[in-house]
Amino acid sequence: MELNTIKPAPGAKKPRRRVGRGGGSGLGKTAGRGHKGQRARAGGYHKVGFEGGQMPLQRRLPKRGFLAVTIDKAVEVRSGDLAKIPGGTIDLDGLKKAGLVAKETKRAKIILAGGRGRQRRGARGGPGGEEARGEEEARSGREGLTGAECPPTPSRPSASSATSSAG
Repeated sequence: MELNTIKPAPGAKKPRRRVGRGGGSGLGKTAGRGHKGQRARAGGYHKVGFEGGQMPLQRRLPKRGFLAVTIDKAVEVRSGDLAKIPGGTIDLDGLKKAGLVAKETKRAKIILAGGRGRQRRGARGGPGGEEARGEEEARSGREGLTGAECPPTPSRPSASSATSSAG
């Protein structure tokens, strides 16, 4: 193949549409816009989603779901990185001290990735993936990853205290 022999595939390059150039072109007179109406006018068309005054579809349908505010405060920790933590038990404070998670992290989940650790240890206070939980339990000989969330921060009242104070 030479640079001077390269051509686009047949039919890939269409000629530009020239509107309003006589009836014989097929796009003369109204230039493909039809007769009258809002679409035929210059500058006359509506915004995306506008349905002529009818309630638009995106406003007729109910809102669904939300984006959790703590999504940036939850991280995943690879099980192979747990060997960097000194001591017997793994918790959120230990992960922060070892530099595996940021200081503002509220939740950490241990996932099975990055090799298998050689130490026997348990983990407390955070959710873990099923494979990582089974691996950790087999290694430590006890149920370590409970799947329980970390305790709520003092600034946010728990759901039980909010309902008891409301009554």
